[in-house]
Amino acid sequence: MEEARAYEELRVGFTAAVSHELRTPLARLLALLESASLPDADSEALLAQAREEVEEMSELVDDVLFLSELESGREVVALGSTAAMPVLEDVRDRLADSAERADVTIRIEADADVELPLRRRMLQIVAENLAENSIRYAGPGSTVTLSARDGVLAAADDGRGVDEDELSRLFERFYRSDRARASRGTGLGLAIVKHVVTAAGGQVEAAGGPGHGLTVQCRFSMSAPNSAS
Repeated sequence: MEEARAYEELRVGFTAAVSHELRTPLARLLALLESASLPDADSEALLAQAREEVEEMSELVDDVLFLSELESGREVVALGSTAAMPVLEDVRDRLADSAERADVTIRIEADADVELPLRRRMLQIVAENLAENSIRYAGPGSTVTLSARDGVLAAADDGRGVDEDELSRLFERFYRSDRARASRGTGLGLAIVKHVVTAAGGQVEAAGGPGHGLTVQCRFSMSAPNSAS
């Protein structure tokens, strides 16, 4: 009964948070559509902005569904090992356009023989979320380095950084620091990273400070069991 009550509280809280996060883009979308109907409105520009709001809501729904799949055990996280270098290079290429728009450079550091104990899709999801976090929040002119060595996947940027008292909260669902609230994003990226890594028997931690960038390290036990925990 106690576990059921705790689960219900978590479910209700999560549902309320999702509803809250959807309200903002929905309100912006409604305002844009109303503006587009006004005389002399730049309909093309307003509709382009409306499309961005729809894409943001779609991204939020996708992230929420993925987290639900992880929690229900439908996604197997750790299943054998995956060579890290090809995945990191793929992530860099996939995010090249958004990184260019944000004026952020993505670097890769990994030996060709380094493997990490995750399925390829799970490794790609973790690396992509780490890189996207830096692209969104590090600031123009920053560089984010995705690196892999035995048992460790990391993303380190030299951007704005985060207040030290906020570091422990970065992995909470929907949490965004005060500096990040003006940027687009679901607030679920690092929560997904933590969930995947811990489900694979690993640990995740963040370090940095204002003006000193942000480093997120995912540490895995190479002897971890090859199944989702």
